Amino acid sequence: MNENRTEYDRLVTVSLVVIALVAVAGALAYTRVLMIPFVLAICIVSLVSPIFDFQIIRLRFPHLLAVSITLLFVLIIIAFICFMIGWGAQTIVRTIDSYSKDLGQLAEKGILKLEEWGLDLKEEKTAADIQRKIVALATDTFSRAVGIISSLLFVIVFVLFLLAGRDPYAVRSGVSADIDQKIRRYVATKVAVSAVTGLLVWAALYAVGLKLASIFGMLAFVLNFIPSIGSIISTLLPIPIAAAQFQQNPWVVVYVVAVPGAVQMAIGNVIEPKLMGEGLNLHPVTILLALLFWGLLWGVGGMFLAAPVTAIIRIVLMQFETLQPIGKLMAGDLSGFRQSVQPDLPFKKPRTPGK
Repeated sequence: MNENRTEYDRLVTVSLVVIALVAVAGALAYTRVLMIPFVLAICIVSLVSPIFDFQIIRLRFPHLLAVSITLLFVLIIIAFICFMIGWGAQTIVRTIDSYSKDLGQLAEKGILKLEEWGLDLKEEKTAADIQRKIVALATDTFSRAVGIISSLLFVIVFVLFLLAGRDPYAVRSGVSADIDQKIRRYVATKVAVSAVTGLLVWAALYAVGLKLASIFGMLAFVLNFIPSIGSIISTLLPIPIAAAQFQQNPWVVVYVVAVPGAVQMAIGNVIEPKLMGEGLNLHPVTILLALLFWGLLWGVGGMFLAAPVTAIIRIVLMQFETLQPIGKLMAGDLSGFRQSVQPDLPFKKPRTPGK
């Protein structure tokens, strides 16, 4: 009877958790315009909080002055990011005309080859049609870049309020300290590793004379924040441009893919794990599922924030005994579920020797 009651309580708990998760997911999807900048602001404050605490505790600066200096530091970084986004978008729009003609001709040859194989493509058969599509894509990219810059204004506002409400003298322990430490280590390591990756990718592409090498280096830096698939996307992105620019030399196209891919693999699989240490303590499958879930919920912004948000959720789950098996499962530890499903064996009194 007690075993049935325990099983019933577990089923009720799991059902309530599922209902709560569905409700929370709906609320997060509805408020994505504000929640994405808010979560990003939390990551930024976690990264710059040692600077803020140092000013107040060590230098004895007034709270308002420390907030102003730290916010100025954040504003400089965001302004640099906005400048790079705007410069990259303008570069793409400015150079797309020269590339669109080559890409259109290359795509037209590919379409003709497919038609020879029996595939009849009804739309965009001419190079002019494909060129118009490419120009429209570049214009859409520019508009999206402007949208990203405007959303950063919300990030600045949230950072201001989070810094203003921070108490450097508060002793942080438990969940708060664990979240703060893991997110700060993850963000700091990711920024450093992504910067090195972007520089190496730019150098490799610049060495062969790829005209948009700086753009692809910047994209390698940005996309490296998306675990697992970000490095794959950044490796494949230069292929169309390289194929259009080096049509007579296919080995250069192979180089454009192979060398940046080797850089991504070496840094992502060897260097980054050693620098990250324990990291977020998430299993690769958990990260992949988190990318799919947060990407479906928040789009591209959710994919960038998937790893730290999922790590925060796991830390919170580990504080509740009922939900600890789920938290352990997210780290690849199945011991919690094995213990929960292991039947209770009846106690047998040990036999006395000679009886």
